[in-house]
Amino acid sequence: MSATTDDRAVTRSRPVGGSPRRAGSAAAFRWEVVKLAALVRTRAMLLGCLVAPPVVVLVLRSQRPPADTLFGRHVHESGYAVPLLLLGFLVQWVFPLLASLVAGDIFASEDQHGTWKTILTRSVSRTQVFWAKTLAAVAFAVTSFLVLAASAIVSSVLLVGTQPLTGLTGQTIPPSHALGLVVAAWLSTLPALVGFTALAILLSVRTRNPALGVVGPVVVGLAMGLLGSVSGIGLLRRALLSTSLESWHGFFAAAPFTGPFLDGLVAAGVWTLVCLALAYSSLRRRDIIGG
Repeated sequence: MSATTDDRAVTRSRPVGGSPRRAGSAAAFRWEVVKLAALVRTRAMLLGCLVAPPVVVLVLRSQRPPADTLFGRHVHESGYAVPLLLLGFLVQWVFPLLASLVAGDIFASEDQHGTWKTILTRSVSRTQVFWAKTLAAVAFAVTSFLVLAASAIVSSVLLVGTQPLTGLTGQTIPPSHALGLVVAAWLSTLPALVGFTALAILLSVRTRNPALGVVGPVVVGLAMGLLGSVSGIGLLRRALLSTSLESWHGFFAAAPFTGPFLDGLVAAGVWTLVCLALAYSSLRRRDIIGG
């Protein structure tokens, strides 16, 4: 049988003696993962996340420490300072790109190639396609992040050492505690990464342009970083995704504080929910047949 609306217009096959069935979101998700695995850029990104950190660590070992950056003066003294130095750089320049490389293209590419009508067959709905693509984009961003974090931390410890870390207020942090704080610092940026992924998905759906979907979050991230450096906008700064990427600084004070992290967690959650809701609404209302 068939219905008029998209989600209710999914043809259900009725096996003999069985109940109605329709293609599930899991099948659509698996297909999206297969398509991502076949792309050269996704494999190149994962390889870069794995290989780049040890190369940077080796370069830093052969140069004078960048004393004007956060934890920069300690990169030759402790292997736990290096991943924090890398994190401070990556959250400004690389994380938005990491989030948008797939998410900014995953919907718009269907418009570019004119394949929406093929995808939206009577065995799959727009809702299933939306969540399959969204979960695939988030899974890629999180996987890339975990590879990058693991490579940065492991290579720094192996190549520099497990010496105690000097905190932001001058206190000495023992190696066993320092490792936990470094891991926590990296993981604290994950909600903002998901937020940037949701923003890339929104731009991908609304603009139907892969280039804008990929570049847009990077530009927005840089703009947020500049806006966050302006004084007198305390309340607005708390709502920016870029601010939540720096909330881990409080972990390394003599008296640790987590207020900025909790604010950033809320901000990232709101950004994620709003962007995904707008993207889903836009895709649901779109006239696929008319173009």
